[in-house]
Amino acid sequence: MVVVEVKGAGLQVEDGRWTIMRDQRRVPIDPVEQVRQAKYAICQYVESDPRWAHPSRGKVRFAHAVVTPFVGLGIDFDLPDCPRWMLHDREDLPELATRLADIPLGFETHRRVPTADDCDLLVSILTARGVDAAGSLVDEANERAHRADRLTEEQSQILRVTRLLRRLEIRGGAGSGKTVLALTQARQLAAGRDGRKPERVALLCYSIGLATHFQREVATWPHRQRPAFVGTFEDLANRWGLASGSRDDPDYWEETLPRLMAERAAQLPPGERYDSFVVDEAQDFAESWWRPLIAALTDETDGGLFIYSDENQRLFNRFGRPPVPLVPLVLDHNLRNTKQIAGVFKPLAPLRMRLEGGDGPAVTFVQTGTEEALAVADDQVDLLLDEGWGPEDIALLTTGRRHPVQVERQEDLGQRGYWRTFWEDEDVFFGHVLGAKGMERRVVVLCVNEDGTRERGSTSASPAPPTVSWSSRTRRPSPGRSSRWPGHSCSRSPGADDTPMGSTARAAGVRAL
Repeated sequence: MVVVEVKGAGLQVEDGRWTIMRDQRRVPIDPVEQVRQAKYAICQYVESDPRWAHPSRGKVRFAHAVVTPFVGLGIDFDLPDCPRWMLHDREDLPELATRLADIPLGFETHRRVPTADDCDLLVSILTARGVDAAGSLVDEANERAHRADRLTEEQSQILRVTRLLRRLEIRGGAGSGKTVLALTQARQLAAGRDGRKPERVALLCYSIGLATHFQREVATWPHRQRPAFVGTFEDLANRWGLASGSRDDPDYWEETLPRLMAERAAQLPPGERYDSFVVDEAQDFAESWWRPLIAALTDETDGGLFIYSDENQRLFNRFGRPPVPLVPLVLDHNLRNTKQIAGVFKPLAPLRMRLEGGDGPAVTFVQTGTEEALAVADDQVDLLLDEGWGPEDIALLTTGRRHPVQVERQEDLGQRGYWRTFWEDEDVFFGHVLGAKGMERRVVVLCVNEDGTRERGSTSASPAPPTVSWSSRTRRPSPGRSSRWPGHSCSRSPGADDTPMGSTARAAGVRAL
């Protein structure tokens, strides 16, 4: 067994010292020591392999050599640690195989010459034959998630470019990383950055699910980087001592409560005001909601207002805009969906986006009627579990009536307790597309259990992270088949959708699959 170190052009030896030209300068090297250490490492690796460990095999002869295919060394070249017969220059290349084969004979050693069987086993060990390792579905999903996080982190450089702007609207479609960017901006403002002083920041969103995600994420940050407030518009009203109203009274949410909040904001002492508001899901804020936010700023003229929106994910027939000018910025790269997912839902998005999320599993569809869709979706969850996904990887989202498990959990746990189940690593999550914007799980089963038009489908595309396999693919349900995930009831009962705060959601949806 001969280990060979090959050196390229630019090699030179002066007074026994080896150097090579790199980046237009000479750097010292020691090819003899390199190949010697490599020989010892390979020898140890081979002899520690269980296939070589049988006592009858014993130790075989190892040797080393240096080859300089572009440099001539001369026949008289000789070094104390590397005689000429161990060195092979450009003049030796025609006979290189013969010279290498003769090298082990020049070593006086007690080790035996390897047999042909030894050589075959050496090749198997060094080429890792018989050693198999394959990444699981979850491993591949983790890799895609890491890629998406890296791309989103790189995108956060936008905040450095726009750091001098105090009124900014960042628009982007599903998968553009708006939510991550909103979190990053709130953190940077609270901590102070690039010579700016730390600010008292409020981070707001519309949905309870996304607010829960924000609160869990912020809780992991150092205290000096945390916003002073994180939650929904309703949570902010509760913070100011105003009670929540009935979900069946839209006038309270769009007229009465904003008026009461504006009055309360005007009375806030300086220490309870905010230097900046960062608002995600801004497209779902009513026009009347912006007045109390601006009134709560430390400086109503120069206070920070940073909103993140996607008009294509609007849930309600209202078009509220802040009553102040905003500088628009468009995110046109889809970073957090795989190309397969983004490609399928691309026709639903009016904004032309560049797909950067990497490759993932194909999106698969199965034709089914709206009445059977829930049962078909349940079967799909079982199939995904059989394929190796964990329950914590999977979310089942409906576009029409809620899944019975969602109804049960919301009744038993309340809204806050229900959303905690999204983060528990022990069960499948059951939700509705209207309430799941900005949320991510590795696999999403999209149950289109309503008839309608295209708009709601664009909202339903938003939860899918780069590692999600969007799927309406399911086999037909087996009669009487029971599911094996906890908390699942096979009964089918009607349930209202997730329309929050008494407002009327758009009657919309993609075609039934």
